[in-house]
Amino acid sequence: MLVNLANFRSLVDIAIVSFIIYRILVLLVGTRAVQLLKGLFFLALLLGAAMLLHFRLLTWFLQSTLLALSLAIPIVFQPELRKMLEELGRGQSYLMKRRMSSDEAEVRVSQIAGALTFLKAHKIGALLVLQQEVGLGEYTDTAIPLHSRITQELIISIFWKDNPLHDGAVILDKRELIAGGCYLPLADAPEISRWYGTRHRAALGISEVSDAIVLIVSEERGDISLAVKGKLSKNIKDFQVERLLHHYFAGEQVVTGWKEIARTLSNIFWVKNVEQDSGGLVK
Repeated sequence: MLVNLANFRSLVDIAIVSFIIYRILVLLVGTRAVQLLKGLFFLALLLGAAMLLHFRLLTWFLQSTLLALSLAIPIVFQPELRKMLEELGRGQSYLMKRRMSSDEAEVRVSQIAGALTFLKAHKIGALLVLQQEVGLGEYTDTAIPLHSRITQELIISIFWKDNPLHDGAVILDKRELIAGGCYLPLADAPEISRWYGTRHRAALGISEVSDAIVLIVSEERGDISLAVKGKLSKNIKDFQVERLLHHYFAGEQVVTGWKEIARTLSNIFWVKNVEQDSGGLVK
């Protein structure tokens, strides 16, 4: 009887700790801290191997590094930690949200696709950033918060020439328009700057530092370009944009690597290779 009670307590203890770790990981999804955790996990594995092999200097170095990181992390990731605690206080998490239905995804796709079609037809420059796993809080926190429904009219009005926000980017996720007037890092690519303006360089810049999918409407040419993982594909067709948006809102796979992106976009666009529509810019 005592043995069974001890086993039961152990199971409850393990379940509680597992749930706490699970909730923390869920709250970290969509922030830069996810990448940090991957780096810390790698360092921990390397430290374990160094201790096992009795590499004293490497063990000391890794222990000192992890100690320094433990002091620096709360300072560097203060916004992410604050957001995590706020979410925890509200009892919300990303995985606890209701999964988007196909009808909801269709509505969002039609709203964004309709806005892009209008902007392209009227040669109104636009920059839409679709956030994925890597959070973009450092860019939305310094911009104009929107937290509004994804509607065609709102997207068009934001990029209308007389709107104060039209020069910046709009960052959105699968649920809402997060912020407008976002200023993004510019890519240092001389071969791109000769042919494209600030919007395309900003799209490439944010795609280099995150896994975001970026759609650009050219004010000069009236066409749509796509930036992912530091690669640019130009003159994207309307049906390709719709398929890409369908994959973003309704798809389950999160695209993280360039090879995966190329394969995914190839399936979406019904082409054998993404480079066929890239004008030679995708290498």
